[in-house]
Amino acid sequence: MVLNILSSLILVDQKRRLVEVFPDSVRKEWNRWELRGLVLVSLSLQIALICSGNRRKYIAKRRIRIFIWCAYLMADWIATVALGLLVDRQGNSSSSGHIKNESGDLRLMAFWAPFLLLHLGGPDTITAYALADNELWLRHLLGLLVQTAAAIYITLLAWNDTLISFLTIPMLLCGIIKYGERSWVLMSANRDQFRDSVLTDRDPGPSYAKFMEEFCLKEAEGYYVTAAQVEEGQSPGEDPEQAVGAIPSFPNADSRILHIADYFFETLKFKRLFVDLILGFHPRDESQFFFEKQEYDTAFEVIEVELGFAYDVFYTKAPIIYTPFGLFFRLMTSVITLFVLLTFIGSISVRSHTHPFVDVVITCIMLVGAILLEAYAATSLLYSDWANLWFSKQSSKIPVFSRLVSSPQSVKKTKRWSNSMYQYSLLDFCLNQKSSALQKISRFIPMHRRIENLWEKWVSIRQLKHLNVSTELKSFIFKHFREKSVDTELDIKILFTCRGGVSLHTHKSYGTFKWTVDVEFDHSILIWHIATDLCYNQEKSKRSKNSDSNETKQEWDHYMTYSKQLADYMLYILVMCPFMLPIGIGMIRFRDTCGEALVFFEERSSTSKVEAYEMLGQVSTKVFPATVKGDRSKSVLFEACKLAASLNDMGDPGKMWKMVGDVWVEILGYAASQCRGFDHAQQLEKGGELLTHVWLLMAHLGITEHFKIKEGHGRVKLAVT
Repeated sequence: MVLNILSSLILVDQKRRLVEVFPDSVRKEWNRWELRGLVLVSLSLQIALICSGNRRKYIAKRRIRIFIWCAYLMADWIATVALGLLVDRQGNSSSSGHIKNESGDLRLMAFWAPFLLLHLGGPDTITAYALADNELWLRHLLGLLVQTAAAIYITLLAWNDTLISFLTIPMLLCGIIKYGERSWVLMSANRDQFRDSVLTDRDPGPSYAKFMEEFCLKEAEGYYVTAAQVEEGQSPGEDPEQAVGAIPSFPNADSRILHIADYFFETLKFKRLFVDLILGFHPRDESQFFFEKQEYDTAFEVIEVELGFAYDVFYTKAPIIYTPFGLFFRLMTSVITLFVLLTFIGSISVRSHTHPFVDVVITCIMLVGAILLEAYAATSLLYSDWANLWFSKQSSKIPVFSRLVSSPQSVKKTKRWSNSMYQYSLLDFCLNQKSSALQKISRFIPMHRRIENLWEKWVSIRQLKHLNVSTELKSFIFKHFREKSVDTELDIKILFTCRGGVSLHTHKSYGTFKWTVDVEFDHSILIWHIATDLCYNQEKSKRSKNSDSNETKQEWDHYMTYSKQLADYMLYILVMCPFMLPIGIGMIRFRDTCGEALVFFEERSSTSKVEAYEMLGQVSTKVFPATVKGDRSKSVLFEACKLAASLNDMGDPGKMWKMVGDVWVEILGYAASQCRGFDHAQQLEKGGELLTHVWLLMAHLGITEHFKIKEGHGRVKLAVT
């Protein structure tokens, strides 16, 4: 932030030299409108941010993220440059003694400094674009000090005992509060600070020294003393059934979902998972008891609300807004801004003034804009999950809230995540690459490899498809993990470390397909992805040949659909979000596999997608591909073809697709459990990932390593005989 201030002052000096090449008329117009334009653009960016900042929570489209990213970066930069320009002009006016020039009334323009502080405080709906911004909270704190000092300096230079000067003081207070809120929230959402905030108080446990004193004393008296283990009874708050059941029932089902999500997120401290902290066995027992008795829709709704709370904590001003101090400051800034607006309008209407009309209009726009921003923020606050949760908690105490909660419209059904997942197909990508003329031309250009990489990235992004996560897929995933969590024969550690082996054992096919799950994880993803893609398209091609009009429906079609969707989704994670997977050489394998596929398609001059898939299916894989290729290339193309052939040899498509679907859910679960909580939190600002929802679902079902499994209720007492 200090660098921004210095750069803005340097920019002012360089701009002065640059405009000397323009005619006097152009320079005069530039000087007249430069500061005015910056202030209005700054307000426009704040309006854009507060209206769209929260949309990325449930929109996964790249264009909304690019728009918000540009607005987020430009908002701070433009406000800082405008402050620097004000400092420069006020300093020049003080030295020359002129308060007016061709650029306008500088004393009225000084009144705009507090509004720039308000803008630097940012809207409530977005304080950080990414989690990395929270790590820079010290920079924002220093910026708060420097830019507040700049605003005060501007005010002092323009002070003239007029009403405008006195109105600047309360607006400065509002700007400092807003900017201070942002700095505080960024500090609170910082990884280290957040981890410290969710830690429990120190628990030294029973006094060992005192116990041993009594032990030795009794032993010295001639007694035979032993340390006997005693099981303590659970308190009502510790019993899973009583704890979750203690949440009162509400006429509105959404209110109950909010309470349950809040209970898990705040009371049982499941928010610790986002900083990779360990939970006790009590949260595990209570969570398992609840989720194992629910249907998939309730389970995923609770998880959506929890992740919505997490998004608000990391990316918005929620940690301070929904507190008594936050509400007080919000009320105070709104009242002050409204008072200043009415006073300013009254002062310019009652008596004549000497301010330029344009500057008066801009000042009114800034005041009205500040009021509208506050009104929009208040409306968003009232319709948020946090507000609805508070209203429902107070419904038993305040009759008005009780009537509000009981109405069907009491809790507004809002989107909490994109409910979508990207789809990426390796073979489709290769077929698109094959027809690229730019790739061939770029080989004759210096640094052609970088051009090729950029082109591949562009083709990859263009090929990505959005697919809504269906309720059937959610049900399939939930039932899979719920069955595994209640299976007493399975070790809990196997459930989050297995990558398909359990499903292969269940379907009695482990011996045949063992080699596909005993390799590195990225290797396993690639061969299962290509094999699933081949089997899926071969089945579609077979049906299109047998039916002229409509494709024949089979009872196992839904398993085939789930397998294809999860296969394409996991490849997207591997290629576009590799940080969410264990460390490996996934990108090397992906590129080598694409290279081999391109060579294969070019050698056989395939003209269509159907023909390309058919040719791959016709390749004999009697000799294991690694035996022929060696270790030079990491391509797994024909290993995947061998897997596809083995799957087709099973003979029973229904059994085959059920097994493939179960394997993909296990792969999905393994990837989710191996990804760090901080990386899951990072994806919340991109519309959310299905992988993150599965991660939290597994944690609620006890399928995670973030529990102290062996901790018990026992205590020790002296047994004297």
